[in-house]
Amino acid sequence: MSTPIHTPTLPLAHLKVVSLALNLPGPAALMRLKALGADCLKIDPPSGDPMQTYSPQAHATLHNGIATQVLNLKAPADLDTLHQHLQTADVLLTSFRPSALRKLGLPWECLHEQHPRLILVEIVGAPGPLAEIPGHDLTYMAEQGLVTGLTLPPTLFADMGGALLACEAVLAALVTRQRNGTGSHHQVALSDAAAWLGLPQTWHLTTAQGDVGGAHAGYRVYPCQDGRVAVAALEPHFARSLCQVASLAPETDMRAPETAHALALFFANHSRAQLSTLAEAHDLPLCALPS
Repeated sequence: MSTPIHTPTLPLAHLKVVSLALNLPGPAALMRLKALGADCLKIDPPSGDPMQTYSPQAHATLHNGIATQVLNLKAPADLDTLHQHLQTADVLLTSFRPSALRKLGLPWECLHEQHPRLILVEIVGAPGPLAEIPGHDLTYMAEQGLVTGLTLPPTLFADMGGALLACEAVLAALVTRQRNGTGSHHQVALSDAAAWLGLPQTWHLTTAQGDVGGAHAGYRVYPCQDGRVAVAALEPHFARSLCQVASLAPETDMRAPETAHALALFFANHSRAQLSTLAEAHDLPLCALPS
């Protein structure tokens, strides 16, 4: 007798999400909701989404499999079309300032009156009254002390973190609606996402005195013969394995300056390929990088 094959149902199958959110956080959240099975519709203004100009590649990836429609929400007929979509939608995702939503006639009070089961998730820069103050990923990161010197962060942490918080808000709202049968309003702030991502720094985990900030010789980036090596031998068993590979005593003090010096010499005398081979053989968390 053959075993039946069951295709797993995605958790958000049959959920309908309408998004007015532009740029990165909103579309990134929509991409995640689509990956969970949601039926997603993106409403663009006649001018299009600015991400098309910033990065056509990013825009294409973010909107892969997402239905789109152009509407001028300042025109009554197009606004009526949006409300027709919302009649059957579960979630409305926005990234306007609250004042802009009010000007369009889409504040939470009006939306809730017309569409009682609708969930509104607003992605804003900062919470409450601060939502009207202009800002961007860079400024929210800077406020949390996550921008050092004149170097830009390597990625858009607040935007992408905010996208995940928006998905979290959708999931929480769905649980609440299942209990009470009504929609709810959630405001997700990118500044809160930056603050969340910055917590390890406030705990001094990533400062120079912290074990993952450089104080632990087994958790650093070292130069090697033909590039760099990121080693994360933080736990005692990994640290002992690293010491064994580098011909150091098993109980070497990983916070002593001489240990970092000895490891620096070891890595400097090995190539990326050699180090990758050693990492595989000795179960070490290590990533060899080009210069």
